[in-house]
Amino acid sequence: MDIAPDMVAGDQNVCAPYLEKLPITGAAVSLFGGSAAETLVSASDELAARLDELQFNLGEGPRWRAHKTRLPVLIPDAQSTADDEWPMFRQAIAGTDAAALFVFPLTVGAMDLGVVELYHAVRGNLNRSDQSMAAVLAGQTSWYLLRKILSLSSTDTDPALEPALMSRREIHQATGMVLAQSGATAAESLLLLRAYAFANDLTLGETAAAVLERRLSFDTDKGGASKGGASGSALQ
Repeated sequence: MDIAPDMVAGDQNVCAPYLEKLPITGAAVSLFGGSAAETLVSASDELAARLDELQFNLGEGPRWRAHKTRLPVLIPDAQSTADDEWPMFRQAIAGTDAAALFVFPLTVGAMDLGVVELYHAVRGNLNRSDQSMAAVLAGQTSWYLLRKILSLSSTDTDPALEPALMSRREIHQATGMVLAQSGATAAESLLLLRAYAFANDLTLGETAAAVLERRLSFDTDKGGASKGGASGSALQ
């Protein structure tokens, strides 16, 4: 999936909800994917942006584990060297205000969009309520970014470009099937279809046809979009 070039850094509104609802000092949101291997979308302050840049440049840090495992990574004492999993990164942030780090993956179904990286100037972990809130906010951020990516980059946003062999009725039928499989709303189900098409270099028509022919499923019990047992794989 190629990140749209118009998704640039500086939109602090993306980070604002985290600062308002969580006991943190700063936040950054990054997208991964395609030829633009990493794009910083938003950073609340200079240190938040620096923490993101360091991990990207060094190739190590909690953001990479969160992205790989699709699970939150919580580091209540980021200045400690007792756990030396990321020695270069820990050395680089030594003496900064990053006393604690919390990274949450940004995902929609089988799609891995990126991460939100939070830091706090005070040591300590997020409590369960704060972790739940961060997960909810990460989910909202994921959907927001996915909609923006598709609105900027997907040719299928223009109905005139849809394949002639795929009627509106069939796309609606496929959307209904995705709704039943994923438990999402009708609007979100159509967005999932567009997202899968965009991520796998397919047209919306090709993706909808695969759903109708049961070659592609968005059953959440099977880990998101899947084809032949491979989550998010391109159709042949």
